[in-house]
Amino acid sequence: MSTAVTPTEEELKNALLELRAENPVLGIAKIHALLLSKRPEWTVSEKRTRKILQNAGLVLNTNGNAPAQLYPTSKVIEGLDVSKWTQKVEVKYFGKTKGKGLVAKERIAEGETIWKEDPFVLAPEWNLYDLQMSSHACGYCSTPLTTSPLIVPCSASTSATPCPVRFCSRLCLSRSGRTHPLLCASRNPAAAPLLHFARRNEWMALHALSQLTARVLLTYNQDEKAFEEDWEVVRSLAQLGMEERAKGGWLNAEPDRAMWKKAHKLYVQAFQEPTTEAEKKRLAKLLKKPLRQDVVDALFDYDAFLRGLGRMSLNLEAHGGLYVLHSHLNHSCAPNVSVRHLDQRTALSRITVLARREIAPGEELFITYVNPELPLEQRRRQLMEWGFGKCVCERCVAEERERKANGGGEGPGNQDETADLEAELKAGLGVM
Repeated sequence: MSTAVTPTEEELKNALLELRAENPVLGIAKIHALLLSKRPEWTVSEKRTRKILQNAGLVLNTNGNAPAQLYPTSKVIEGLDVSKWTQKVEVKYFGKTKGKGLVAKERIAEGETIWKEDPFVLAPEWNLYDLQMSSHACGYCSTPLTTSPLIVPCSASTSATPCPVRFCSRLCLSRSGRTHPLLCASRNPAAAPLLHFARRNEWMALHALSQLTARVLLTYNQDEKAFEEDWEVVRSLAQLGMEERAKGGWLNAEPDRAMWKKAHKLYVQAFQEPTTEAEKKRLAKLLKKPLRQDVVDALFDYDAFLRGLGRMSLNLEAHGGLYVLHSHLNHSCAPNVSVRHLDQRTALSRITVLARREIAPGEELFITYVNPELPLEQRRRQLMEWGFGKCVCERCVAEERERKANGGGEGPGNQDETADLEAELKAGLGVM
């Protein structure tokens, strides 16, 4: 007689996932019975089965169908003047699933600069952030500092309340007024724990959301028209909430729910409800204008905070900047444009978008969201982790066709295809 075994959470989840893939319309009780018939040595209650299925988003709707696949949502930015950056492209809305993108208005030659763009907000890579916090890189544009006489310190820094941030010029100091006051160790010390938490956990999305929130709140207090323009940009960015990703088990090594709650607490303390009277007074000096309730809800509600984190992760450029026009670029595994940081001595955070090949009028511009050196199934899996569905770019379709023509084979690619069934099932069940 075999000994009863209690499976681990991961073992049970994988088994239930396999059963759901084979039996997409069965209810929880029947899935549970099927599980015990296939794994008679396991001791599993129906309650535990239900909990695993619910947490993974694998429970059917009341009509007996699996939920529709979730995709990132976005909208076109009303009144966006693309000509501020370039005359060569325009925004096009492709539909609810794909959202918006950029298409060429004229022929663009291989190697041609299509546009240059400074960040809407910047959460630089951690090595650069460390340089900023040690006074060795500009606190605004992140350019490493030299011994130039143009370098200026944070104007609020004092011996009693020091701020280590310095700027490469008075222009950068002036422009930093969009975000730095609310993140300054001297002016708003309540933000320090949040920034330390983001740095300690190397959580770029949290850092970016902090930068974005600082810009939104300061602009709201300084310039109503500029705020409305900025707010339209923020609300139009593509988003897929962290909770939707968590239900599908896609977080991998990323922060989990416990860390979300800790981060949200620090976020609220930094920008809305500091814990000490001294910090409250400092924040009140910066934010004198009562915030509209819709803005309060969209920033500080817990679910909205999670959507904000997801929004940052979806839209950040690889090196940590959030760029308005760049955020419109869609993915292809064979991209026709590349993004470079070419102004390394004067404006490191500025991006230059270059044509990798000739682009015809009406053709969409693409970057790659994943490492293009990865094999087909791994690229598709990484894209599905963010709700983009199965990639059907020209390269993926061609590689899939070629593999089928060659009979699949027994190599690593065939193993990857088997492993990818879980990803496709989750995408189909809408548990991204």
